[in-house]
Amino acid sequence: MNNSPITTSIFDLFKVGPGPSSSHTIGPMKAAFDFLERLRQLSESTLDNADSIQMYLYGSLSATGKGHGTDRALVAGLLGWQPESTDPAALLALLKDPAVTYPVQVGERRFQLGGEHIHFERKKYDSPYANTVVFRLVGGNSTVFEEEYYSIGGGFILRKGEETADQANRLVPYPYQTMKELKEQLKTHNLTLEELMLANEIALSGRSAKEINNRIDLILDFMHKAVRRGLRHTGTLPGSIKLRRKAPLLFQQARGLAQSSDSFLIFLNSYCLAASEENAAGGIVVTAPTSGASGVIPGLTYLAKHHFHYDKVTLRAGMWAAAAIGFLVKHNASISGAEMGCMGEIGTASAMGAAFLTYCAGKPIEAVEAAAEIGIEHHLGMTCDPIGGYVQIPCIERNAMGAVKAYNAFLLATAGTPANQKISLDAVIKVMKATGRDMSTKYKETSEAGLALSATEC
Repeated sequence: MNNSPITTSIFDLFKVGPGPSSSHTIGPMKAAFDFLERLRQLSESTLDNADSIQMYLYGSLSATGKGHGTDRALVAGLLGWQPESTDPAALLALLKDPAVTYPVQVGERRFQLGGEHIHFERKKYDSPYANTVVFRLVGGNSTVFEEEYYSIGGGFILRKGEETADQANRLVPYPYQTMKELKEQLKTHNLTLEELMLANEIALSGRSAKEINNRIDLILDFMHKAVRRGLRHTGTLPGSIKLRRKAPLLFQQARGLAQSSDSFLIFLNSYCLAASEENAAGGIVVTAPTSGASGVIPGLTYLAKHHFHYDKVTLRAGMWAAAAIGFLVKHNASISGAEMGCMGEIGTASAMGAAFLTYCAGKPIEAVEAAAEIGIEHHLGMTCDPIGGYVQIPCIERNAMGAVKAYNAFLLATAGTPANQKISLDAVIKVMKATGRDMSTKYKETSEAGLALSATEC
């Protein structure tokens, strides 16, 4: 566990960018862009000694990077593209033709970049994180300049030598590291959860309350656009699996069964699959907390808006509750599939979704904690074993299942007295971290075990 207070921005947790993976697509793109910025600070004499840029991928980035489009993301970042403004079609077109190279302009120098400059290393590498990429500016057989980056889940990156991905140099008015400390702050200062979270966000970002609220509304809009696109788009997803989209069919089925008791679940499933299928297709989604889990929160918030008819203020409050849970998991365990397996992604998203539903319903922080705890508890040990390295099987359906579990966690947490809950959220996050640490690396985003081995049957 980090020893400093949580200083993550809600807009770092909920990031807009192209699918299919926050750790394999958004993170590497941001790392490559950062490396480009550092190259531009080098002297002309240093640049004159170089003739190429080489990239080396290790761990899960190497094992499943091809299926996740990591190579395209690296090229995009070095071309100066940023996740939120990237055109998904243009990103998918990169590296399609092996004969095509891409010019990377650094001052007066231009380096041609192609697939041969990206190396998927399968050997062991001494690194503190599972997803590592090393950039080298090379001249002949010598390295002129080098940086090492870690993609730590949810699109968050660390550069070697940096202390933390959080804004550790910033002070927040209401510091906390655990749910226990968060509840103490709420009680001591007589604050609602969204009041505390908003005050901390203002201190972190320097934005006004109005700017922050408008941006949360925009994040929700990006989520719901992904759902709507996914409900319209039919056909086959990219990749060798040739998986057909299912969301539009489920949506039509739900509309046809509007008077049936099953329609509620079918609608929810269709919304979650829609956003998740857009992610798998490389469309623009919102990390919640990761791209691989980007169907859970969008599906639940879309349901809350269109079926429960919650207004913007209520949805916004629920997003703060979801963010609080995401912060706690990220700070005290991990949201990375390469570190925690799928419990780090879908498990966290399900807990966040349960907290969202509970807080939107006007329940107290104790009920929010209980709902989130139940959400994580019933994802403990879930493996990350994507077939072919694509965020498709079992990832897409897991988003729908995670949302259904979130709704059930909300029901269970609000059916009794939250004080009677035997397991605290802090305790289950500790268990989550220990489980991820003990889990075989074969089951953590490497496609070396589990369902991934059934690829030949697809």
